[in-house]
Amino acid sequence: MASDKQVTFVIVGGGIAGVTCAEQIASQFASDEVYLLTASPLVKAVTNFKQVSKTLEEFDIEEQPSSVLEEKYPNLKVLQSAVKLLRAKEHLLQAENGQTFHYKKLCICSGARPKLLTQDNPHVLGIRDTDSAQEFQKRLSKAKRIVVIGNGGIALELVYEVEGCEVIWAIKDKAIGNTFFDAGAAQFLIPSLEADKKERSLPCKRARYTTDKTGADHSGASGGLGSALGPDWHEGIELRGTVQNSSGVRVEYECEVDTIYTQQEFLQSQLDTKKSELGLWPTYVQLTNGKIYGCDFVVSATGVVPNTDPFLSGNNFELAGDHGLRVDDQMRTSEQDVYAAGDVCTAGWEPSALWQQMRLWTQARQMGWYASRCMAADVLEEPIELDFCFELFSHITKFFSYKGVLLGKFNAQGLGQDHELLVRCTKGQEYVKLVLTGGRMVGAVLIGETDLEETFENLILNQMDLSRYGEELLNPNIDIEDYFD
Repeated sequence: MASDKQVTFVIVGGGIAGVTCAEQIASQFASDEVYLLTASPLVKAVTNFKQVSKTLEEFDIEEQPSSVLEEKYPNLKVLQSAVKLLRAKEHLLQAENGQTFHYKKLCICSGARPKLLTQDNPHVLGIRDTDSAQEFQKRLSKAKRIVVIGNGGIALELVYEVEGCEVIWAIKDKAIGNTFFDAGAAQFLIPSLEADKKERSLPCKRARYTTDKTGADHSGASGGLGSALGPDWHEGIELRGTVQNSSGVRVEYECEVDTIYTQQEFLQSQLDTKKSELGLWPTYVQLTNGKIYGCDFVVSATGVVPNTDPFLSGNNFELAGDHGLRVDDQMRTSEQDVYAAGDVCTAGWEPSALWQQMRLWTQARQMGWYASRCMAADVLEEPIELDFCFELFSHITKFFSYKGVLLGKFNAQGLGQDHELLVRCTKGQEYVKLVLTGGRMVGAVLIGETDLEETFENLILNQMDLSRYGEELLNPNIDIEDYFD
Protein backbone atom coordinates (compact mmCIF):
# COMPACT_ATOMS: atom_id res chain seq x y z
CA MET A 1 0.00 0.00 0.00
CA ALA A 2 2.73 2.44 -1.00
CA SER A 3 1.36 5.97 -0.61
CA ASP A 4 2.32 9.36 0.80
CA LYS A 5 0.51 10.92 3.75
CA GLN A 6 0.72 14.45 5.11
CA VAL A 7 0.19 14.22 8.88
CA THR A 8 0.73 16.45 11.90
CA PHE A 9 1.84 13.77 14.38
CA VAL A 10 3.65 10.45 13.97
CA ILE A 11 4.71 8.37 17.00
CA VAL A 12 6.96 5.33 16.62
CA GLY A 13 6.75 2.50 19.18
CA GLY A 14 3.92 0.47 20.73
CA GLY A 15 5.36 0.37 24.25
CA ILE A 16 4.26 2.44 27.24
CA ALA A 17 6.00 5.67 26.17
CA GLY A 18 4.66 5.57 22.60
CA VAL A 19 1.11 4.56 23.48
CA THR A 20 0.88 7.13 26.29
CA CYS A 21 2.17 9.84 23.94
CA ALA A 22 -0.21 8.83 21.13
CA GLU A 23 -3.25 8.68 23.45
CA GLN A 24 -2.57 12.16 24.86
CA ILE A 25 -1.98 13.73 21.44
CA ALA A 26 -5.04 12.02 19.92
CA SER A 27 -7.31 13.27 22.70
CA GLN A 28 -5.95 16.84 22.59
CA PHE A 29 -5.97 17.16 18.78
CA ALA A 30 -9.20 15.32 18.03
CA SER A 31 -9.50 16.75 14.51
CA ASP A 32 -5.95 15.76 13.49
CA GLU A 33 -4.98 12.30 12.25
CA VAL A 34 -2.38 10.78 14.57
CA TYR A 35 -0.32 7.77 13.41
CA LEU A 36 1.26 5.24 15.76
CA LEU A 37 3.75 2.81 14.15
CA THR A 38 4.43 -0.41 16.03
CA ALA A 39 6.44 -3.47 15.01
CA SER A 40 4.20 -5.74 17.12
CA PRO A 41 0.48 -6.51 16.64
CA LEU A 42 -0.06 -5.79 20.35
CA VAL A 43 0.45 -2.49 22.14
CA LYS A 44 1.10 -1.78 25.82
CA ALA A 45 -1.49 0.40 27.53
CA VAL A 46 -1.56 1.88 31.04
CA THR A 47 -4.67 0.88 33.01
CA ASN A 48 -5.86 1.43 36.60
CA PHE A 49 -3.64 4.48 36.94
CA LYS A 50 -3.48 5.82 40.50
CA GLN A 51 -1.56 8.86 41.74
CA VAL A 52 -0.40 7.57 45.14
CA SER A 53 1.24 10.82 46.24
CA LYS A 54 2.81 13.95 44.71
CA THR A 55 5.27 11.94 42.60
CA LEU A 56 4.52 8.25 43.28
CA GLU A 57 2.20 6.47 40.89
CA GLU A 58 0.88 2.96 40.49
CA PHE A 59 -0.59 1.46 37.35
CA ASP A 60 -1.14 -1.80 35.55
CA ILE A 61 0.09 -2.58 32.08
CA GLU A 62 -2.12 -4.41 29.61
CA GLU A 63 -1.20 -5.83 26.26
CA GLN A 64 -4.01 -4.92 23.91
CA PRO A 65 -4.75 -5.44 20.23
CA SER A 66 -4.22 -2.11 18.46
CA SER A 67 -7.93 -2.06 17.54
CA VAL A 68 -8.73 -1.22 21.19
CA LEU A 69 -6.78 2.05 20.83
CA GLU A 70 -8.40 2.87 17.49
CA GLU A 71 -11.88 2.35 18.92
CA LYS A 72 -11.10 4.66 21.84
CA TYR A 73 -9.58 7.41 19.65
CA PRO A 74 -11.21 7.57 16.19
CA ASN A 75 -8.44 9.90 14.90
CA LEU A 76 -5.64 7.52 15.98
CA LYS A 77 -4.44 5.10 13.30
CA VAL A 78 -2.18 2.22 14.36
CA LEU A 79 0.08 0.85 11.65
CA GLN A 80 1.79 -2.47 12.28
CA SER A 81 5.12 -1.89 10.60
CA ALA A 82 8.72 -1.21 11.53
CA VAL A 83 10.52 1.93 10.35
CA LYS A 84 12.55 1.60 7.16
CA LEU A 85 14.13 5.06 7.01
CA LEU A 86 13.92 8.55 8.42
CA ARG A 87 15.01 11.72 6.64
CA ALA A 88 14.69 14.19 9.48
CA LYS A 89 15.69 17.28 7.47
CA GLU A 90 12.87 16.55 5.02
CA HIS A 91 10.39 15.56 7.78
CA LEU A 92 9.93 12.24 6.00
CA LEU A 93 9.47 8.80 7.54
CA GLN A 94 9.08 5.59 5.57
CA ALA A 95 7.63 2.40 7.05
CA GLU A 96 8.76 -1.11 6.03
CA ASN A 97 5.37 -1.68 4.39
CA GLY A 98 6.03 1.16 1.92
CA GLN A 99 3.84 3.83 3.55
CA THR A 100 5.56 7.26 3.57
CA PHE A 101 4.70 10.00 6.05
CA HIS A 102 5.43 13.72 5.73
CA TYR A 103 5.08 14.76 9.36
CA LYS A 104 5.11 18.03 11.27
CA LYS A 105 6.09 16.42 14.59
CA LEU A 106 7.66 12.99 15.16
CA CYS A 107 8.15 11.28 18.52
CA ILE A 108 10.51 8.28 18.64
CA CYS A 109 9.56 5.82 21.41
CA SER A 110 11.24 2.71 20.00
CA GLY A 111 12.43 1.47 23.40
CA ALA A 112 15.53 -0.63 23.92
CA ARG A 113 16.70 -4.11 23.00
CA PRO A 114 18.45 -6.63 25.26
CA LYS A 115 22.25 -6.64 25.36
CA LEU A 116 22.80 -10.26 24.42
CA LEU A 117 25.96 -11.94 25.72
CA THR A 118 26.48 -13.35 22.28
CA GLN A 119 24.57 -13.07 19.03
CA ASP A 120 23.09 -16.04 17.15
CA ASN A 121 23.75 -18.66 19.84
CA PRO A 122 20.71 -20.98 20.08
CA HIS A 123 21.56 -21.73 23.72
CA VAL A 124 21.45 -18.06 24.79
CA LEU A 125 18.07 -16.42 25.28
CA GLY A 126 17.42 -12.72 25.93
CA ILE A 127 14.10 -11.92 27.62
CA ARG A 128 12.59 -8.63 26.53
CA ASP A 129 9.12 -8.99 25.04
CA THR A 130 6.10 -11.32 25.11
CA ASP A 131 7.46 -13.62 22.41
CA SER A 132 10.81 -14.15 24.15
CA ALA A 133 9.06 -14.69 27.53
CA GLN A 134 6.92 -17.43 25.96
CA GLU A 135 9.98 -18.98 24.33
CA PHE A 136 11.64 -18.97 27.77
CA GLN A 137 8.62 -20.72 29.31
CA LYS A 138 8.66 -23.37 26.56
CA ARG A 139 12.38 -24.10 27.02
CA LEU A 140 12.16 -24.04 30.80
CA SER A 141 9.45 -26.72 30.80
CA LYS A 142 12.11 -29.18 29.52
CA ALA A 143 15.02 -27.90 31.62
CA LYS A 144 16.80 -29.21 34.71
CA ARG A 145 19.29 -26.37 35.12
CA ILE A 146 19.64 -22.87 33.70
CA VAL A 147 22.32 -20.21 34.11
CA VAL A 148 21.06 -16.63 34.52
CA ILE A 149 23.50 -13.79 33.80
CA GLY A 150 22.66 -10.28 35.04
CA ASN A 151 21.51 -8.42 38.13
CA GLY A 152 18.72 -6.09 36.95
CA GLY A 153 14.94 -6.19 37.25
CA ILE A 154 14.26 -9.13 34.91
CA ALA A 155 17.00 -11.29 36.49
CA LEU A 156 15.65 -10.54 39.99
CA GLU A 157 12.11 -11.57 39.06
CA LEU A 158 13.25 -14.58 37.10
CA VAL A 159 15.36 -16.28 39.75
CA TYR A 160 12.56 -15.84 42.29
CA GLU A 161 9.75 -17.10 40.08
CA VAL A 162 11.36 -20.17 38.50
CA GLU A 163 10.42 -23.49 40.11
CA GLY A 164 11.36 -27.09 39.42
CA CYS A 165 14.70 -26.15 37.92
CA GLU A 166 18.11 -25.46 39.38
CA VAL A 167 19.22 -21.85 38.77
CA ILE A 168 22.85 -20.73 38.70
CA TRP A 169 22.76 -16.94 39.01
CA ALA A 170 25.98 -15.17 38.00
CA ILE A 171 26.29 -11.48 38.93
CA LYS A 172 29.22 -9.11 38.58
CA ASP A 173 28.42 -7.36 41.88
CA LYS A 174 29.00 -8.19 45.52
CA ALA A 175 25.25 -8.31 46.24
CA ILE A 176 22.03 -9.09 44.37
CA GLY A 177 19.89 -6.29 42.95
CA ASN A 178 22.44 -3.51 43.25
CA THR A 179 20.63 -1.47 40.57
CA PHE A 180 17.83 -1.00 43.08
CA PHE A 181 19.19 -1.47 46.58
CA ASP A 182 22.24 -2.00 48.79
CA ALA A 183 23.81 -5.09 50.35
CA GLY A 184 21.60 -4.71 53.46
CA ALA A 185 18.40 -4.99 51.46
CA ALA A 186 19.95 -7.89 49.51
CA GLN A 187 20.54 -9.74 52.80
CA PHE A 188 16.94 -9.04 53.80
CA LEU A 189 15.68 -10.57 50.52
CA ILE A 190 18.06 -13.56 50.15
CA PRO A 191 15.99 -15.82 52.52
CA SER A 192 13.05 -15.42 50.09
CA LEU A 193 15.05 -17.32 47.46
CA GLU A 194 15.33 -20.29 49.80
CA ALA A 195 11.82 -20.17 51.28
CA ASP A 196 8.75 -21.84 49.78
CA LYS A 197 6.92 -19.45 47.51
CA LYS A 198 3.92 -17.82 49.15
CA GLU A 199 0.69 -18.68 47.40
CA ARG A 200 -0.25 -15.72 45.25
CA SER A 201 -3.17 -14.22 47.14
CA LEU A 202 -4.45 -11.98 44.34
CA PRO A 203 -4.88 -12.79 40.69
CA CYS A 204 -2.91 -10.54 38.38
CA LYS A 205 -5.11 -7.77 36.99
CA ARG A 206 -3.17 -7.38 33.77
CA ALA A 207 -5.11 -8.91 30.92
CA ARG A 208 -2.96 -10.92 28.53
CA TYR A 209 -3.29 -11.31 24.82
CA THR A 210 -0.91 -13.59 23.02
CA THR A 211 -0.02 -13.61 19.38
CA ASP A 212 0.48 -17.08 18.10
CA LYS A 213 2.48 -16.52 14.96
CA THR A 214 2.28 -20.01 13.55
CA GLY A 215 5.66 -21.02 12.28
CA ALA A 216 7.20 -17.81 13.57
CA ASP A 217 10.91 -17.81 14.23
CA HIS A 218 11.35 -18.06 17.98
CA SER A 219 15.11 -18.29 17.94
CA GLY A 220 16.98 -17.07 21.00
CA ALA A 221 18.35 -14.02 19.24
CA SER A 222 14.96 -12.33 19.02
CA GLY A 223 14.81 -9.41 16.62
CA GLY A 224 14.15 -7.29 19.69
CA LEU A 225 11.37 -5.30 18.02
CA GLY A 226 8.57 -6.11 20.46
CA SER A 227 8.01 -3.63 23.26
CA ALA A 228 9.33 -4.42 26.73
CA LEU A 229 7.54 -6.70 29.15
CA GLY A 230 5.25 -5.40 31.89
CA PRO A 231 6.41 -5.42 35.52
CA ASP A 232 4.36 -8.59 36.15
CA TRP A 233 5.49 -10.32 32.97
CA HIS A 234 5.86 -13.68 34.72
CA GLU A 235 2.27 -13.74 36.03
CA GLY A 236 0.02 -16.04 34.09
CA ILE A 237 2.85 -18.02 32.52
CA GLU A 238 4.04 -21.02 34.47
CA LEU A 239 7.80 -20.89 34.96
CA ARG A 240 8.44 -24.51 35.86
CA GLY A 241 11.23 -26.89 34.92
CA THR A 242 11.34 -30.69 35.02
CA VAL A 243 12.89 -31.28 38.46
CA GLN A 244 10.47 -32.24 41.26
CA ASN A 245 12.60 -30.95 44.13
CA SER A 246 15.16 -28.65 42.64
CA SER A 247 17.93 -27.34 44.82
CA GLY A 248 16.87 -23.75 44.21
CA VAL A 249 19.13 -20.82 43.38
CA ARG A 250 22.90 -20.71 43.63
CA VAL A 251 24.42 -17.23 43.39
CA GLU A 252 27.92 -16.77 41.98
CA TYR A 253 29.07 -13.29 43.04
CA GLU A 254 31.58 -10.93 41.42
CA CYS A 255 31.94 -12.82 38.18
CA GLU A 256 30.95 -12.64 34.53
CA VAL A 257 30.83 -15.03 31.60
CA ASP A 258 34.20 -16.01 30.21
CA THR A 259 33.17 -18.55 27.55
CA ILE A 260 30.00 -20.30 26.43
CA TYR A 261 30.64 -23.73 24.87
CA THR A 262 28.37 -25.94 22.83
CA GLN A 263 28.38 -29.58 23.95
CA GLN A 264 30.66 -30.51 21.07
CA GLU A 265 33.12 -27.64 21.74
CA PHE A 266 33.30 -28.57 25.38
CA LEU A 267 33.91 -32.26 24.70
CA GLN A 268 36.73 -31.33 22.31
CA SER A 269 38.24 -28.75 24.68
CA GLN A 270 41.21 -29.08 27.00
CA LEU A 271 38.82 -29.13 29.99
CA ASP A 272 38.54 -32.93 29.81
CA THR A 273 39.32 -33.35 33.54
CA LYS A 274 35.95 -31.71 34.26
CA LYS A 275 33.85 -33.82 31.91
CA SER A 276 33.11 -36.72 34.22
CA GLU A 277 32.00 -34.52 37.15
CA LEU A 278 29.97 -32.05 35.08
CA GLY A 279 27.90 -34.57 33.17
CA LEU A 280 26.43 -34.15 29.69
CA TRP A 281 24.57 -30.87 28.98
CA PRO A 282 23.49 -29.04 25.81
CA THR A 283 25.79 -26.11 26.69
CA TYR A 284 28.49 -25.18 29.22
CA VAL A 285 29.31 -21.80 30.78
CA GLN A 286 32.76 -20.93 32.07
CA LEU A 287 32.69 -17.99 34.52
CA THR A 288 35.55 -15.57 35.19
CA ASN A 289 35.91 -17.07 38.69
CA GLY A 290 37.04 -20.30 37.02
CA LYS A 291 33.86 -22.31 37.69
CA ILE A 292 32.18 -24.21 34.89
CA TYR A 293 28.50 -25.19 34.82
CA GLY A 294 26.68 -27.39 32.34
CA CYS A 295 23.08 -26.29 31.71
CA ASP A 296 20.12 -26.58 29.36
CA PHE A 297 20.34 -22.93 28.29
CA VAL A 298 21.63 -19.52 29.35
CA VAL A 299 19.44 -16.48 30.07
CA SER A 300 21.09 -13.20 29.16
CA ALA A 301 19.59 -10.47 31.37
CA THR A 302 22.46 -8.00 31.34
CA GLY A 303 20.54 -4.82 30.56
CA VAL A 304 19.38 -3.05 27.42
CA VAL A 305 20.68 -0.82 24.61
CA PRO A 306 18.52 2.06 23.27
CA ASN A 307 16.94 1.00 19.99
CA THR A 308 18.18 3.90 17.82
CA ASP A 309 19.44 1.96 14.78
CA PRO A 310 16.57 2.58 12.33
CA PHE A 311 16.84 6.36 12.78
CA LEU A 312 20.55 7.18 12.65
CA SER A 313 21.53 6.65 9.01
CA GLY A 314 21.66 9.94 7.10
CA ASN A 315 20.56 12.00 10.10
CA ASN A 316 22.44 14.08 12.63
CA PHE A 317 21.17 12.91 16.00
CA GLU A 318 23.26 13.70 19.05
CA LEU A 319 23.74 10.49 21.06
CA ALA A 320 24.49 10.28 24.79
CA GLY A 321 27.24 8.10 26.28
CA ASP A 322 24.77 5.20 26.70
CA HIS A 323 23.84 5.50 22.96
CA GLY A 324 20.40 6.95 23.71
CA LEU A 325 19.00 9.86 21.69
CA ARG A 326 19.95 12.91 23.76
CA VAL A 327 16.87 15.05 24.53
CA ASP A 328 16.57 18.50 26.08
CA ASP A 329 14.14 19.51 28.84
CA GLN A 330 11.31 19.55 26.30
CA MET A 331 12.07 16.03 25.02
CA ARG A 332 13.46 17.42 21.72
CA THR A 333 16.31 15.62 19.98
CA SER A 334 19.00 17.50 18.05
CA GLU A 335 16.97 17.10 14.84
CA GLN A 336 14.22 19.71 14.41
CA ASP A 337 10.66 18.57 15.20
CA VAL A 338 11.87 15.12 16.28
CA TYR A 339 11.12 14.26 19.91
CA ALA A 340 11.96 11.08 21.84
CA ALA A 341 10.66 9.45 25.04
CA GLY A 342 11.16 6.29 27.08
CA ASP A 343 14.07 3.83 26.92
CA VAL A 344 15.35 5.09 23.54
CA CYS A 345 16.21 8.53 24.91
CA THR A 346 18.68 9.95 27.44
CA ALA A 347 17.86 13.04 29.48
CA GLY A 348 20.33 15.71 28.37
CA TRP A 349 19.22 18.47 30.71
CA GLU A 350 20.76 19.33 34.09
CA PRO A 351 18.72 17.05 36.36
CA SER A 352 17.22 18.00 39.72
CA ALA A 353 19.47 17.04 42.66
CA LEU A 354 16.90 14.36 43.60
CA TRP A 355 16.19 12.77 40.20
CA GLN A 356 18.04 10.37 37.92
CA GLN A 357 17.01 8.59 34.76
CA MET A 358 16.44 4.84 35.01
CA ARG A 359 14.90 2.82 32.21
CA LEU A 360 11.78 1.82 34.13
CA TRP A 361 8.04 1.64 33.45
CA THR A 362 7.28 4.69 35.54
CA GLN A 363 9.63 6.91 33.57
CA ALA A 364 8.49 5.53 30.20
CA ARG A 365 4.93 6.61 31.05
CA GLN A 366 6.01 9.99 32.44
CA MET A 367 8.26 10.77 29.48
CA GLY A 368 5.63 9.73 26.91
CA TRP A 369 3.03 11.90 28.63
CA TYR A 370 5.38 14.88 28.96
CA ALA A 371 6.63 14.56 25.34
CA SER A 372 3.01 14.78 24.13
CA ARG A 373 2.56 17.99 26.16
CA CYS A 374 5.79 19.43 24.72
CA MET A 375 4.75 18.66 21.13
CA ALA A 376 1.32 20.17 21.78
CA ALA A 377 2.82 23.30 23.37
CA ASP A 378 5.08 23.78 20.33
CA VAL A 379 2.23 23.39 17.83
CA LEU A 380 0.02 25.77 19.84
CA GLU A 381 2.97 28.13 20.45
CA GLU A 382 2.51 27.97 24.21
CA PRO A 383 5.27 27.98 26.86
CA ILE A 384 5.90 24.83 28.92
CA GLU A 385 7.95 24.08 32.02
CA LEU A 386 9.71 20.85 32.97
CA ASP A 387 7.14 18.58 34.61
CA PHE A 388 7.14 18.11 38.40
CA CYS A 389 7.64 14.34 38.00
CA PHE A 390 11.29 15.12 37.11
CA GLU A 391 11.78 16.87 40.46
CA LEU A 392 12.06 13.67 42.53
CA PHE A 393 12.88 10.13 41.40
CA SER A 394 10.13 7.79 42.60
CA HIS A 395 9.23 4.23 41.71
CA ILE A 396 6.90 1.55 43.12
CA THR A 397 7.70 -2.06 42.28
CA LYS A 398 7.92 -5.56 43.77
CA PHE A 399 11.00 -7.36 45.04
CA PHE A 400 10.43 -11.10 45.64
CA SER A 401 6.71 -10.51 46.41
CA TYR A 402 7.48 -7.60 48.79
CA LYS A 403 6.26 -4.12 47.88
CA GLY A 404 9.25 -1.89 47.06
CA VAL A 405 9.37 1.92 47.00
CA LEU A 406 12.42 3.85 45.81
CA LEU A 407 12.72 7.61 46.37
CA GLY A 408 15.31 10.20 45.36
CA LYS A 409 18.96 9.20 45.69
CA PHE A 410 17.88 5.85 47.17
CA ASN A 411 21.32 4.30 46.68
CA ALA A 412 23.20 7.50 47.59
CA GLN A 413 23.94 7.94 43.85
CA GLY A 414 26.56 10.63 43.27
CA LEU A 415 26.84 11.59 46.95
CA GLY A 416 30.36 10.22 47.50
CA GLN A 417 31.21 9.91 51.21
CA ASP A 418 29.07 12.90 52.13
CA HIS A 419 26.02 11.09 53.48
CA GLU A 420 24.73 8.99 56.34
CA LEU A 421 22.37 6.03 56.31
CA LEU A 422 19.65 5.12 58.78
CA VAL A 423 18.38 1.54 58.53
CA ARG A 424 15.56 -0.38 60.19
CA CYS A 425 15.11 -4.04 59.39
CA THR A 426 12.53 -6.52 60.67
CA LYS A 427 13.41 -9.95 59.30
CA GLY A 428 10.81 -11.27 56.88
CA GLN A 429 8.67 -8.14 57.28
CA GLU A 430 10.28 -4.85 56.27
CA TYR A 431 13.51 -3.10 55.35
CA VAL A 432 13.68 0.70 55.58
CA LYS A 433 16.73 2.75 54.62
CA LEU A 434 17.02 6.53 54.66
CA VAL A 435 19.80 8.50 52.97
CA LEU A 436 20.63 11.86 54.58
CA THR A 437 23.14 14.51 53.69
CA GLY A 438 23.75 17.59 55.83
CA GLY A 439 20.85 16.51 58.06
CA ARG A 440 18.40 16.52 55.15
CA MET A 441 16.75 13.46 53.66
CA VAL A 442 17.66 12.88 50.00
CA GLY A 443 16.63 9.25 49.41
CA ALA A 444 14.81 6.21 50.78
CA VAL A 445 14.33 2.48 50.12
CA LEU A 446 11.17 0.93 51.57
CA ILE A 447 10.63 -2.83 51.25
CA GLY A 448 7.46 -4.33 52.73
CA GLU A 449 4.19 -2.69 53.79
CA THR A 450 5.73 0.28 55.64
CA ASP A 451 3.13 2.99 54.79
CA LEU A 452 5.95 5.54 55.11
CA GLU A 453 6.34 6.53 51.47
CA GLU A 454 4.22 9.68 51.53
CA THR A 455 5.80 10.99 54.74
CA PHE A 456 9.35 10.43 53.45
CA GLU A 457 8.48 11.86 50.03
CA ASN A 458 7.35 15.08 51.75
CA LEU A 459 10.48 15.22 53.92
CA ILE A 460 12.67 14.80 50.83
CA LEU A 461 10.77 17.42 48.83
CA ASN A 462 10.65 20.07 51.56
CA GLN A 463 14.31 19.48 52.56
CA MET A 464 13.58 20.03 56.25
CA ASP A 465 16.60 19.83 58.57
CA LEU A 466 16.19 16.55 60.47
CA SER A 467 19.49 16.64 62.41
CA ARG A 468 17.83 16.87 65.81
CA TYR A 469 15.76 13.72 65.29
CA GLY A 470 18.71 11.42 64.55
CA GLU A 471 17.84 7.73 64.70
CA GLU A 472 14.43 8.54 66.19
CA LEU A 473 13.28 8.98 62.59
CA LEU A 474 13.10 5.20 62.38
CA ASN A 475 11.99 4.43 65.92
CA PRO A 476 9.16 1.91 65.42
CA ASN A 477 7.47 3.18 68.59
CA ILE A 478 7.02 6.66 67.14
CA ASP A 479 4.25 7.23 64.61
CA ILE A 480 6.32 9.31 62.24
CA GLU A 481 3.37 10.02 59.95
CA ASP A 482 1.56 11.92 62.74
CA TYR A 483 4.81 13.51 63.86
CA PHE A 484 5.39 15.34 60.60
CA ASP A 485 1.76 15.80 59.57
